Amino acid sequence: MTKYQRITGMRDVLFDEQRYWRFIYSKIQETVDLFGYQRLDTPLLEPASLFVRGVGEGTDIVEKEMYIFDDRDGDQIALRPEFTAGIMRTYIENGLHTLPTPLKVWTIGPLFRHERPQAGRYRQHSQFDIEVIGEQDPAVDVEIISVAWHLFTSLGFTGLRLHINSTGCPVCRPAYVQTLVDYFTPHLNRLPADDKMRLQKNPLRLLDSKEEATQPLLTDAPVITDHLCADCADHFDRLKNYLAAVDMPFTVDYRIVRGLDYYTKTVFEIKADGLGSQDTICGGGRYDGLIEELGGKPTPGIGFGSGIERYVIAMRHLGIEPPPEPLPQVTVSYLGQTAKPVALKLAQTLRTQNIGALFTPGDRSLKAQLKAANRMAAAFALILGDDEVAAGEATVRNMADSSQIRVPLAELVDWLKARI
Repeated sequence: MTKYQRITGMRDVLFDEQRYWRFIYSKIQETVDLFGYQRLDTPLLEPASLFVRGVGEGTDIVEKEMYIFDDRDGDQIALRPEFTAGIMRTYIENGLHTLPTPLKVWTIGPLFRHERPQAGRYRQHSQFDIEVIGEQDPAVDVEIISVAWHLFTSLGFTGLRLHINSTGCPVCRPAYVQTLVDYFTPHLNRLPADDKMRLQKNPLRLLDSKEEATQPLLTDAPVITDHLCADCADHFDRLKNYLAAVDMPFTVDYRIVRGLDYYTKTVFEIKADGLGSQDTICGGGRYDGLIEELGGKPTPGIGFGSGIERYVIAMRHLGIEPPPEPLPQVTVSYLGQTAKPVALKLAQTLRTQNIGALFTPGDRSLKAQLKAANRMAAAFALILGDDEVAAGEATVRNMADSSQIRVPLAELVDWLKARI
């Protein structure tokens, strides 16, 4: 027989890790509620051209990482590699521009990229995504960053560091890109093959290069903040002033460009201790021209995405233990076939009254049933045998001290609610 295994870059999230995900999801919900964001969800499948046009042809995502296929209708389809382009498509298609601005939305779910699997990075990974649409004020940039900072703090992260930069706009960026090309071209023979391609197709990505041979060249590379137009320079100055006003420490990092073509003005990353070279747990920025590029009216926007798997790795490294998953506090045990249907009915009655109850099938011995109650740290084990059924009662064993008491079945729900 064929032995099936999970596909490379995919992973199973088993029981012990699920408690982290449950805790993270609860903190995400608390955070978006606190800041007033509304949830929307987009399809896993979108037209491939949406990402080619929105993310950019020269990006690694489009050229190397997207899962693209022709469906049965002959349409070219992609598994979504990121959220923002799909959310902007949703914004345009559903006429969300008619809603009051700024429109503050969030979503969460799986993304797919065919990249080299490594710690916290998988070919299917789950991401939390935040977007604010319809406002250019850098105070919104500060709020977006604050959402991420608040979330990570509530999860118990320490050693958080905010890095910011500006990528300019279509007015000032082309001249800066040409400056980069002029700087790197004399060193072309020193660039690895991937960086030579970046120099041709997307020179800004050279600033984000991880190639060892390129690193010395980056030290003296021109920085974009020396080439910003008046509007971008003013936006960046106000961003820094607002961050200082809310006591948010930051570092201007000229090498942050992010990997997507749609970014303009503000880009940022939040890093956390304990993840080595893969220490970025959140990244995002402005995309003021994206909606227009996708066929909508000129509309500014800003957002970030952050991988849930990275959260789990960071929490484990920092020794942050999420609360245990809630388990039923009551087990229902039985002795004999006469008591079994009564016990089954009792378990169901308790659940309808919002009392978690575990019924053990399989006609196991009472000793085995009580062991199961002990393993799940139940507070009480309810025992039904022929005598209890005849008397209309249940024997209630306190699992903490093994003491027992008989309680009438008609009074059992109230008795348990008073003690759980």
